[in-house]
Amino acid sequence: MNTDLSWVLNDVLEVRGARHAVLVSGDGLLLQRSDDISRDDAETNAAAMSSMQSLSRAVAGFVGAGHGIWKQTLLEYDGGWIFLIAAGQGAYLAVSAALDVDMEAMSFRMQKTVAALSKAMSVAPRSDNGVGA
Repeated sequence: MNTDLSWVLNDVLEVRGARHAVLVSGDGLLLQRSDDISRDDAETNAAAMSSMQSLSRAVAGFVGAGHGIWKQTLLEYDGGWIFLIAAGQGAYLAVSAALDVDMEAMSFRMQKTVAALSKAMSVAPRSDNGVGA
């Protein structure tokens, strides 16, 4: 399997206003980072994004009984936004963006990218179960 996932991040960074992107494992490990963020900053943010998705899932029931399935976390700051979504089994995609980012375009691009990522990371089951003839 190809472990270079830079194409995933390059695609979401094409949205006007996008700044940085990280692909994060559920336990906070950095899986991939965009070129414009240092490894140290990306690793720090990867750990934080893992915690943020966990916190978001923990409070999902606050929206109402039976409606508490986490989809996306959106954080607003003085200087911009952070978008965080699930990116397959045990992985998350986080993107930082400027205040004037087209939020609908960013969310759509992230969803499209995550769909492509899940296809790229899936492995077809072996038909011979590993048993040679």
